Amino acid sequence: MPMIKTRDGTRLYVKAWGHGPAVVLIHGWPLNADSWDPVMNALAQSGYRAIAYDRRGFGRSDQPGHGYDYDTFADDLADVLEATDARPGAALVGFSMGGGEIARYLSRHGADGIARVALVSSVVPFMARTGDNPEGVPPETFDQMTNGMLEDRAKFMAHFLKDFYGVGLLTAPVSDEQLKLSWNHTMQAGLLPTLAAAKAFATTDFRGDLASFTMPTLVIHGTGDKTVPIEATGRAVARAVPHAMLVEYPGAPHGVFATETERVIADLTAFLAGRRPEERDVAIDAVTAQLITAPTI
Repeated sequence: MPMIKTRDGTRLYVKAWGHGPAVVLIHGWPLNADSWDPVMNALAQSGYRAIAYDRRGFGRSDQPGHGYDYDTFADDLADVLEATDARPGAALVGFSMGGGEIARYLSRHGADGIARVALVSSVVPFMARTGDNPEGVPPETFDQMTNGMLEDRAKFMAHFLKDFYGVGLLTAPVSDEQLKLSWNHTMQAGLLPTLAAAKAFATTDFRGDLASFTMPTLVIHGTGDKTVPIEATGRAVARAVPHAMLVEYPGAPHGVFATETERVIADLTAFLAGRRPEERDVAIDAVTAQLITAPTI
Protein backbone atom coordinates (compact mmCIF):
# COMPACT_ATOMS: atom_id res chain seq x y z
CA MET A 1 0.00 0.00 0.00
CA PRO A 2 -1.01 2.73 -0.73
CA MET A 3 -1.43 1.09 -4.17
CA ILE A 4 -2.68 -2.45 -4.71
CA LYS A 5 -3.07 -4.27 -8.01
CA THR A 6 -6.38 -5.90 -8.89
CA ARG A 7 -6.82 -9.15 -10.82
CA ASP A 8 -6.96 -7.27 -14.14
CA GLY A 9 -3.87 -5.20 -13.37
CA THR A 10 -5.64 -1.97 -12.36
CA ARG A 11 -3.93 -0.17 -9.50
CA LEU A 12 -6.16 1.11 -6.71
CA TYR A 13 -5.20 3.67 -4.08
CA VAL A 14 -5.88 2.28 -0.58
CA LYS A 15 -5.36 3.82 2.84
CA ALA A 16 -5.73 2.29 6.29
CA TRP A 17 -5.81 4.05 9.64
CA GLY A 18 -5.85 2.60 13.14
CA HIS A 19 -5.66 -0.89 14.56
CA GLY A 20 -8.33 -3.45 15.34
CA PRO A 21 -11.20 -5.10 13.46
CA ALA A 22 -11.37 -3.89 9.86
CA VAL A 23 -14.06 -1.52 8.61
CA VAL A 24 -13.89 -1.05 4.84
CA LEU A 25 -15.55 2.15 3.60
CA ILE A 26 -16.57 2.46 -0.05
CA HIS A 27 -17.11 5.96 -1.38
CA GLY A 28 -19.88 7.30 -3.56
CA TRP A 29 -20.02 8.81 -7.03
CA PRO A 30 -18.34 11.07 -8.07
CA LEU A 31 -16.03 11.43 -5.03
CA ASN A 32 -13.06 9.49 -3.70
CA ALA A 33 -11.92 7.83 -0.47
CA ASP A 34 -11.07 11.15 1.18
CA SER A 35 -14.78 11.89 1.51
CA TRP A 36 -14.73 9.33 4.35
CA ASP A 37 -11.87 11.04 6.25
CA PRO A 38 -13.82 12.33 9.29
CA VAL A 39 -15.53 8.95 9.71
CA MET A 40 -12.26 7.06 9.17
CA ASN A 41 -10.51 9.18 11.76
CA ALA A 42 -13.25 8.60 14.33
CA LEU A 43 -13.24 4.85 13.72
CA ALA A 44 -9.46 4.70 14.02
CA GLN A 45 -9.70 6.53 17.35
CA SER A 46 -12.37 4.06 18.49
CA GLY A 47 -10.30 0.92 18.09
CA TYR A 48 -10.97 -0.08 14.47
CA ARG A 49 -8.78 -0.34 11.39
CA ALA A 50 -10.51 1.97 8.93
CA ILE A 51 -9.78 1.15 5.29
CA ALA A 52 -10.88 3.17 2.27
CA TYR A 53 -9.93 3.10 -1.39
CA ASP A 54 -10.47 5.12 -4.53
CA ARG A 55 -12.74 3.27 -6.96
CA ARG A 56 -11.10 2.53 -10.32
CA GLY A 57 -11.24 5.64 -12.49
CA PHE A 58 -11.54 7.97 -9.47
CA GLY A 59 -9.13 9.82 -7.22
CA ARG A 60 -5.61 8.44 -7.27
CA SER A 61 -6.49 5.05 -8.75
CA ASP A 62 -5.81 4.05 -12.35
CA GLN A 63 -8.25 5.13 -15.06
CA PRO A 64 -8.51 2.13 -17.39
CA GLY A 65 -10.86 2.26 -20.35
CA HIS A 66 -12.87 -0.69 -19.09
CA GLY A 67 -14.31 -2.31 -15.97
CA TYR A 68 -16.95 0.18 -14.88
CA ASP A 69 -19.60 -2.40 -14.12
CA TYR A 70 -20.63 -3.85 -10.78
CA ASP A 71 -19.19 -7.30 -11.35
CA THR A 72 -15.78 -5.70 -11.80
CA PHE A 73 -16.33 -3.27 -8.93
CA ALA A 74 -17.19 -6.26 -6.70
CA ASP A 75 -14.03 -8.06 -7.83
CA ASP A 76 -12.03 -4.93 -6.98
CA LEU A 77 -13.54 -4.94 -3.47
CA ALA A 78 -12.61 -8.61 -3.11
CA ASP A 79 -9.03 -7.76 -4.09
CA VAL A 80 -8.91 -4.90 -1.56
CA LEU A 81 -10.14 -7.22 1.20
CA GLU A 82 -7.48 -9.76 0.25
CA ALA A 83 -4.64 -7.25 0.01
CA THR A 84 -5.47 -5.63 3.36
CA ASP A 85 -6.11 -8.87 5.27
CA ALA A 86 -9.44 -7.41 6.34
CA ARG A 87 -11.14 -10.77 6.89
CA PRO A 88 -12.39 -12.48 8.96
CA GLY A 89 -14.67 -10.17 10.92
CA ALA A 90 -14.69 -7.30 8.43
CA ALA A 91 -17.46 -4.73 8.28
CA LEU A 92 -18.37 -3.16 4.94
CA VAL A 93 -19.80 0.36 4.77
CA GLY A 94 -21.00 1.62 1.38
CA PHE A 95 -22.15 5.15 0.62
CA SER A 96 -24.42 5.75 -2.39
CA MET A 97 -23.07 3.72 -5.33
CA GLY A 98 -20.73 2.06 -2.82
CA GLY A 99 -23.70 0.13 -1.51
CA GLY A 100 -23.87 -1.57 -4.88
CA GLU A 101 -20.34 -2.90 -4.48
CA ILE A 102 -21.40 -4.53 -1.23
CA ALA A 103 -24.55 -6.09 -2.69
CA ARG A 104 -22.76 -7.50 -5.71
CA TYR A 105 -19.75 -8.60 -3.65
CA LEU A 106 -21.97 -10.62 -1.30
CA SER A 107 -23.83 -12.36 -4.13
CA ARG A 108 -20.73 -12.86 -6.29
CA HIS A 109 -18.09 -13.72 -3.68
CA GLY A 110 -20.14 -14.80 -0.67
CA ALA A 111 -20.40 -13.52 2.88
CA ASP A 112 -17.54 -15.55 4.38
CA GLY A 113 -15.49 -13.31 6.66
CA ILE A 114 -17.99 -10.43 6.57
CA ALA A 115 -19.37 -9.71 10.04
CA ARG A 116 -21.81 -6.93 9.18
CA VAL A 117 -22.63 -4.31 6.57
CA ALA A 118 -23.99 -0.78 6.47
CA LEU A 119 -25.64 0.98 3.54
CA VAL A 120 -25.53 4.78 3.76
CA SER A 121 -27.68 6.74 1.29
CA SER A 122 -27.25 3.69 -0.91
CA VAL A 123 -28.49 3.07 -4.47
CA VAL A 124 -29.45 -0.50 -3.50
CA PRO A 125 -31.69 -2.18 -4.56
CA PHE A 126 -32.62 -0.35 -7.80
CA MET A 127 -32.47 3.29 -8.84
CA ALA A 128 -34.29 3.34 -12.19
CA ARG A 129 -38.03 3.87 -12.52
CA THR A 130 -39.61 0.91 -14.28
CA GLY A 131 -43.01 -0.73 -14.35
CA ASP A 132 -42.14 -2.83 -11.32
CA ASN A 133 -40.14 -0.05 -9.60
CA PRO A 134 -42.45 2.97 -9.76
CA GLU A 135 -40.65 4.89 -6.99
CA GLY A 136 -37.38 4.96 -8.93
CA VAL A 137 -35.74 7.87 -10.73
CA PRO A 138 -37.06 8.63 -14.25
CA PRO A 139 -34.62 7.60 -17.02
CA GLU A 140 -34.63 11.10 -18.44
CA THR A 141 -32.98 12.35 -15.24
CA PHE A 142 -29.93 10.21 -15.96
CA ASP A 143 -29.96 11.35 -19.60
CA GLN A 144 -29.88 14.96 -18.41
CA MET A 145 -26.95 14.18 -16.12
CA THR A 146 -25.01 12.62 -18.98
CA ASN A 147 -25.69 15.55 -21.28
CA GLY A 148 -24.68 18.01 -18.57
CA MET A 149 -21.37 16.27 -17.97
CA LEU A 150 -20.60 16.05 -21.68
CA GLU A 151 -21.37 19.73 -22.18
CA ASP A 152 -19.49 21.13 -19.15
CA ARG A 153 -18.60 18.62 -16.45
CA ALA A 154 -17.06 21.19 -14.11
CA LYS A 155 -20.19 23.34 -14.15
CA PHE A 156 -22.50 20.34 -13.87
CA MET A 157 -20.68 19.05 -10.79
CA ALA A 158 -20.84 22.43 -9.08
CA HIS A 159 -24.64 22.40 -9.35
CA PHE A 160 -24.93 18.67 -8.63
CA LEU A 161 -23.06 18.98 -5.34
CA LYS A 162 -25.47 21.62 -4.06
CA ASP A 163 -28.36 19.15 -4.36
CA PHE A 164 -26.07 16.41 -3.03
CA TYR A 165 -25.60 18.37 0.21
CA GLY A 166 -28.99 20.07 0.30
CA VAL A 167 -27.64 23.57 -0.28
CA GLY A 168 -30.28 26.09 -1.30
CA LEU A 169 -31.24 29.74 -0.92
CA LEU A 170 -32.23 29.20 2.70
CA THR A 171 -30.22 26.10 3.58
CA ALA A 172 -26.49 25.62 3.97
CA PRO A 173 -25.79 22.27 5.67
CA VAL A 174 -22.14 22.43 4.56
CA SER A 175 -19.65 25.25 4.06
CA ASP A 176 -18.55 26.70 0.77
CA GLU A 177 -15.18 25.15 1.48
CA GLN A 178 -16.74 21.68 1.74
CA LEU A 179 -18.40 22.22 -1.63
CA LYS A 180 -15.05 23.21 -3.13
CA LEU A 181 -13.31 20.22 -1.57
CA SER A 182 -15.91 17.83 -2.96
CA TRP A 183 -15.73 19.51 -6.37
CA ASN A 184 -11.97 18.97 -6.35
CA HIS A 185 -12.54 15.30 -5.56
CA THR A 186 -14.96 14.92 -8.46
CA MET A 187 -12.55 16.49 -10.91
CA GLN A 188 -9.82 13.98 -10.04
CA ALA A 189 -11.89 11.35 -11.84
CA GLY A 190 -11.69 10.81 -15.58
CA LEU A 191 -14.64 11.72 -17.77
CA LEU A 192 -15.05 8.20 -19.16
CA PRO A 193 -15.07 6.59 -15.66
CA THR A 194 -17.45 9.26 -14.38
CA LEU A 195 -19.95 8.63 -17.19
CA ALA A 196 -19.61 4.84 -17.11
CA ALA A 197 -19.95 4.60 -13.33
CA ALA A 198 -23.06 6.80 -13.45
CA LYS A 199 -24.59 4.45 -16.01
CA ALA A 200 -23.74 1.49 -13.77
CA PHE A 201 -25.44 2.83 -10.66
CA ALA A 202 -28.39 4.15 -12.67
CA THR A 203 -29.17 0.86 -14.40
CA THR A 204 -27.95 -2.02 -12.23
CA ASP A 205 -30.73 -3.96 -10.51
CA PHE A 206 -29.57 -5.32 -7.15
CA ARG A 207 -32.90 -6.80 -6.08
CA GLY A 208 -31.61 -10.28 -6.79
CA ASP A 209 -28.57 -9.63 -4.59
CA LEU A 210 -30.56 -8.83 -1.45
CA ALA A 211 -30.88 -12.47 -0.40
CA SER A 212 -27.13 -12.40 0.29
CA PHE A 213 -27.57 -9.90 3.14
CA THR A 214 -27.57 -12.61 5.79
CA MET A 215 -25.48 -10.70 8.35
CA PRO A 216 -26.50 -7.78 10.59
CA THR A 217 -27.36 -4.93 8.24
CA LEU A 218 -27.73 -1.21 8.97
CA VAL A 219 -29.44 1.16 6.53
CA ILE A 220 -28.96 4.92 7.00
CA HIS A 221 -30.85 7.27 4.69
CA GLY A 222 -32.03 10.88 4.73
CA THR A 223 -35.71 11.48 4.05
CA GLY A 224 -34.81 14.63 2.09
CA ASP A 225 -32.41 12.83 -0.27
CA LYS A 226 -33.07 14.17 -3.78
CA THR A 227 -30.15 12.31 -5.33
CA VAL A 228 -31.12 8.78 -4.23
CA PRO A 229 -34.77 8.87 -3.09
CA ILE A 230 -35.33 6.86 0.07
CA GLU A 231 -38.55 5.11 -0.95
CA ALA A 232 -36.99 3.17 -3.82
CA THR A 233 -33.76 2.44 -1.95
CA GLY A 234 -33.39 2.55 1.83
CA ARG A 235 -37.00 1.71 2.60
CA ALA A 236 -37.06 -0.92 -0.13
CA VAL A 237 -34.05 -2.65 1.46
CA ALA A 238 -35.77 -2.58 4.85
CA ARG A 239 -38.86 -4.21 3.34
CA ALA A 240 -36.86 -6.90 1.53
CA VAL A 241 -34.33 -7.69 4.27
CA PRO A 242 -36.43 -8.34 7.40
CA HIS A 243 -33.53 -8.14 9.84
CA ALA A 244 -32.16 -4.86 8.43
CA MET A 245 -32.22 -1.89 10.79
CA LEU A 246 -33.39 1.25 8.97
CA VAL A 247 -32.41 4.57 10.53
CA GLU A 248 -34.00 7.54 8.79
CA TYR A 249 -32.53 11.01 9.14
CA PRO A 250 -35.50 13.41 8.93
CA GLY A 251 -35.00 15.99 6.18
CA ALA A 252 -31.38 15.06 5.59
CA PRO A 253 -29.96 15.24 2.04
CA HIS A 254 -27.81 12.69 0.23
CA GLY A 255 -24.35 13.53 1.57
CA VAL A 256 -25.02 12.72 5.22
CA PHE A 257 -21.36 11.87 5.86
CA ALA A 258 -20.75 15.64 5.69
CA THR A 259 -24.10 17.14 6.75
CA GLU A 260 -24.74 14.73 9.66
CA THR A 261 -21.16 13.68 10.40
CA GLU A 262 -21.46 13.27 14.17
CA ARG A 263 -24.64 11.24 13.93
CA VAL A 264 -23.24 9.00 11.18
CA ILE A 265 -20.17 8.31 13.29
CA ALA A 266 -22.26 7.62 16.38
CA ASP A 267 -24.68 5.35 14.53
CA LEU A 268 -21.92 3.40 12.80
CA THR A 269 -19.87 2.91 15.96
CA ALA A 270 -22.97 1.81 17.88
CA PHE A 271 -23.83 -0.69 15.16
CA LEU A 272 -20.26 -2.00 14.98
CA ALA A 273 -20.35 -2.55 18.74
CA GLY A 274 -23.62 -4.48 18.51
CA ARG A 275 -26.01 -1.78 19.74
CA ARG A 276 -29.01 -0.12 18.14
CA PRO A 277 -27.91 3.12 16.48
CA GLU A 278 -31.01 4.97 17.69
CA GLU A 279 -30.64 3.52 21.21
CA ARG A 280 -26.92 3.43 21.67
CA ASP A 281 -26.98 1.95 25.17
CA VAL A 282 -29.51 -0.80 24.39
CA ALA A 283 -28.58 -4.24 23.09
CA ILE A 284 -29.61 -5.18 19.54
CA ASP A 285 -32.80 -7.14 19.00
CA ALA A 286 -32.85 -10.91 19.29
CA VAL A 287 -33.33 -11.53 15.55
CA THR A 288 -30.22 -9.58 14.66
CA ALA A 289 -28.30 -11.11 17.58
CA GLN A 290 -28.97 -14.58 16.20
CA LEU A 291 -27.35 -13.58 12.91
CA ILE A 292 -24.03 -12.70 14.48
CA THR A 293 -21.78 -15.64 13.71
CA ALA A 294 -18.53 -13.72 13.35
CA PRO A 295 -16.71 -11.80 16.13
CA THR A 296 -18.48 -8.60 17.17
CA ILE A 297 -16.66 -5.56 15.83
